[in-house]
Amino acid sequence: MALDTNSYALPVARSIEDLRAAVAGWVMKGETVALVPTMGALHAGHLSLVDLAREKADHVVVSIFVNPTQFAPHEDLDAYPRQEAADANALADKASLIFAPTAQEMYPEGFSTTVSVFGVSEPLEGSFRPTHFAGVATIVSKLLLAALPDIAIFGEKDWQQLMVIRRMVRDLNIPVEILGGPIMREADGLAMSSRNVYLSPEERRIAGELNVILRETAKMAAGGTPVSQAVKEGGERILAAGFDTLDYLEIRHAASLAPFEDDKAHGDARILVAAKIGRTRLIDNMPV
Repeated sequence: MALDTNSYALPVARSIEDLRAAVAGWVMKGETVALVPTMGALHAGHLSLVDLAREKADHVVVSIFVNPTQFAPHEDLDAYPRQEAADANALADKASLIFAPTAQEMYPEGFSTTVSVFGVSEPLEGSFRPTHFAGVATIVSKLLLAALPDIAIFGEKDWQQLMVIRRMVRDLNIPVEILGGPIMREADGLAMSSRNVYLSPEERRIAGELNVILRETAKMAAGGTPVSQAVKEGGERILAAGFDTLDYLEIRHAASLAPFEDDKAHGDARILVAAKIGRTRLIDNMPV
């Protein structure tokens, strides 16, 4: 096993072979493993997932990989923040191992397989980013099969992604428990995101209104206002607050993301939003 142990305060596996060897050593001792997949540029939201993983397992592996297959050609793959050294420093006393492969390691020459999850992947983000969830499902399936952890933890901020992954794991009988970690928010309620660094001071002020409008729109629907009316008024408020575009504001069944056919929110419902301000696209969600 050739772990990189010189650069940082914790070891780094650069290959699937080395990752599997490290995990196998723990499993042989009867120890449990949790995986926290990330694209790096770690913030307090990511670290809260790592802390949750530490509560659930003996060892935590954090993967850092900016996955090219979940970005469309016009999206911000090249601009996505990369700060491996800072990420490793943040994880020094929290994780047992970082898995930081190259694109060539995860997608070697001739790679020609994708994983597609129909249904839950199709509305909302799927409508605006039609290739996104196939990229997510493919890389997550590869990470889960590479590490074979007992548990994998994903943030609830990407709610639709979490539902897609849970569906995929059930359908493919991948033996891992998928847990969701609560959304971490800034002092004004803005959901933490690696993309928040793109916001100018004025955009950042406006962005803080998004969760307020989301919460008040959810309250309207929970109080009996028809879903269509609540989201229409909420969408108008988001644009009036200063957002440039609104991709969607929807209230859906939480697990399937199907719409409420009777126009009333009931049972386990979720409100989800994607809006753009300047060059930054923000997403958020919360229970209704």
